[in-house]
Amino acid sequence: MVRRKTSVGITTGVKTWMVVSSETGEQRLEDVGKHSLMRRTGLPARDLRVLDPMLSHPSSILVRERAILVNLEHLKGIITSTEVLMINSSNPFFLLFLQDLLTRLTHQPPSPVPTSIQMSNDMNPGYEAKPPAMCGSEDSSQNVSHVKISEEVKADSPKMAPIAPKQLPFEFRALETFIESACRCLESETSRLEEEAYPALDELTSQLCTLNLERVRHIKSRLVALSGRVQKVADELEHLLDDDKDLAEMYLTEKLNASLLDQASLKEEYNSESEDTDQSDESNSEKYDKFPGLKLNVEELEMLLEAYFAQTNGILQRLFSLSEYVDDTEDYINMMLDDKRNELLQATIIFNTLNMILNAGIVVVGLFGMNIQIELFNGKPRQFWATTEIMREHDYWTSLEKPKE
Repeated sequence: MVRRKTSVGITTGVKTWMVVSSETGEQRLEDVGKHSLMRRTGLPARDLRVLDPMLSHPSSILVRERAILVNLEHLKGIITSTEVLMINSSNPFFLLFLQDLLTRLTHQPPSPVPTSIQMSNDMNPGYEAKPPAMCGSEDSSQNVSHVKISEEVKADSPKMAPIAPKQLPFEFRALETFIESACRCLESETSRLEEEAYPALDELTSQLCTLNLERVRHIKSRLVALSGRVQKVADELEHLLDDDKDLAEMYLTEKLNASLLDQASLKEEYNSESEDTDQSDESNSEKYDKFPGLKLNVEELEMLLEAYFAQTNGILQRLFSLSEYVDDTEDYINMMLDDKRNELLQATIIFNTLNMILNAGIVVVGLFGMNIQIELFNGKPRQFWATTEIMREHDYWTSLEKPKE
């Protein structure tokens, strides 16, 4: 790994960036200042704040004239037509993403065999291609005609001819690696949450206690936060799929090549331009809308993004199922609490009934006790005063016998 310092290393706002080149696929560390980065990528300072690790920003994919700004989960980077700049991190997912990115960029597909010759070999196993030096002979003319016939057959039945896979542009491979790493991270967290949530919910239904309730509360908080993060990534992908203009602006390599070609080369490359236009008076997005070949590329990019959009929807579906399971568990717990509450109400009613019966018995006994004659209650007033005098004398002698402290 090469570490290089730029000339603006002493200015304020200098950060260490991991830079991966599209030409060599090598990675290096660079200390780049904010103003130097703005000139290098064409991004305004407002967009660079999204990549600040000290600030909290939701996941987003911003398409600009010369760069694509990506902020997905643990990944923050800038994709240009020639390089990828990322904020260096020690996150395990970032290291895995970096390894995957280098693998994608350094992988070169094998050179495909020409379809006409391949078609001839398929139709005639004994056919062998002749070298160019034999083109003047009679056999070579027959081979040439045979190749032409094979090309016509291929045009008539394209399913029979194998088509070599087309390599995606550099920015698409880098963007795909960003999105794939973010989806992998979200899917890993979802799987880990499911492994913890389902046993905890089952244990809560079997044993209702404060500890299990606290565990389920933390799990539900994580579920809500994770669902919001996945939904934000899905919304960003859906926004890109709904806006064809943003999809066209993401072709950074095409725009770079188009800016280096003149009007005649553009007509020869796309074979669809019928009138002269001034390239300096129209934007790149308006210019690309006139080429039907680029629309096919947009469809290819749509298919790429739709695959990961479907993956995020799958993760959302898993989280939704887990949320439904949590709600069902809460309903079951509420039913259990209602049942316990009903049992307590039933016990309260029973005790109140017994108390009422006991009070009724006391009332009956009291009513019948009024007819019992007790001589003490029929005494004269002098008996009351005599009893009072006896109690007073008792208290006086008791106080005298008490030892003084």
